[in-house]
Amino acid sequence: MSYIMIGSLVIGLTLGLLGSGGSAITVPVLIYLVGHGTKESITESMAIVGLISIAAVIPYARSKQIDWRSVLYFGIPGMMGTFVGASLGGLAEEALQLVVFGSVLLAAAFAMFWKPKGAIKENESNDAQMHCSPIWRIATDGSIVGIVTGFVGVGGGFLIVPALVILGKLPMRLAIGTSLVIIAIKAAVGFAKYEHYLLAHDMTVNWETILIFTLIGAIGSMIGQRINARLNQQVLKKVFAGFLVLLGGFVIINEGSKLVPSSSPQVNVPLDVDLELTNKTNPVVRHQG
Repeated sequence: MSYIMIGSLVIGLTLGLLGSGGSAITVPVLIYLVGHGTKESITESMAIVGLISIAAVIPYARSKQIDWRSVLYFGIPGMMGTFVGASLGGLAEEALQLVVFGSVLLAAAFAMFWKPKGAIKENESNDAQMHCSPIWRIATDGSIVGIVTGFVGVGGGFLIVPALVILGKLPMRLAIGTSLVIIAIKAAVGFAKYEHYLLAHDMTVNWETILIFTLIGAIGSMIGQRINARLNQQVLKKVFAGFLVLLGGFVIINEGSKLVPSSSPQVNVPLDVDLELTNKTNPVVRHQG
């Protein structure tokens, strides 16, 4: 229980402090600390990420910091991509799924080190600038992000926010609020698909774990939002990015070794021992004349 409390608090604090990245550590916490199976952990992560995103989006909705046009063009294709990714994830080998997850963590670390260019200022209108990127490109990017995040069970805010800033030409705060809506939609689809897979194989999620992670994670998110103004965001992101590199490397090495076929060495039995064993198993009957 202590692992659940600490893990959920860390996830919530990370979301509150950085605005993204907390969901990236949900699956490792559930697998390596709580001890749940890979498929169950990914399904639970979808539920936890979706519920926390709903709670986190409320302040953005009140201040009208959600671009519903981007939700339509990016979120709907992302929802369909998540369905495809979750379908593939249900069929994939668990070790392969976690190796891909570790690679996504490395991508998240890179996204935190990298400052997206092309963002517009908060007081600028983005209505005309939405046409700078073709709709098909926004939809394609949404589909790809949906497939990847659906396959490994993360929210993908670290991929969605830069895409909305660069392709959608949204201000950063508007991109964050919009991404939370997209994450909630994608997480709902991914959870439904994975839960269907679990039920078909006589498995299911632990609802108590989901509830505890969601409640404590939401509280941690609010605490993080209150103290993030007092801390240097760039330093925080670099420290957390370094942590993701270590965590991603650990997951890739630990799970990647399971994908390599282990060749068991052949034991050479001495000839005299082999003959002795043969005689014991197949005794020779001697006839006395």
